[in-house]
Amino acid sequence: MLSILIVSRTLDSLDDFNSALTAAEDLEWSWAESGAQALHMARDKTYDLVVAGEEVGDMTALQLAAKLLPINAVTNCAVVSDLPPEEFREASEGLGLMCQLPLKPGREQAEALVLKLKRLKNLETGLPEKDS
Repeated sequence: MLSILIVSRTLDSLDDFNSALTAAEDLEWSWAESGAQALHMARDKTYDLVVAGEEVGDMTALQLAAKLLPINAVTNCAVVSDLPPEEFREASEGLGLMCQLPLKPGREQAEALVLKLKRLKNLETGLPEKDS
């Protein structure tokens, strides 16, 4: 079973995204409402994926990703960001992020991200690639 941590001040902007995660039978997800809470949780449990909203209350999603690295460098991370792709690549260089998500990620982005994660973890093979 995959374990996902969602980090966002509120879950409102991630409703469709979270609905897709809830519908999946082979994963569990938790919620942290701040970067500090997420870091604390990541010290106590290993997550397969951390998904951070653009602002997580006490830091940006990119700052959270950087602070997660020393805790567990193999935790996959995806962040919500409205930066243009080139600026995002520069800002996230060295963080090893799985992907950039749009400001209001939905079901399609969640399903594509989970599929990428499963492939990365060698849990799914032979399925057609979906663009995210």
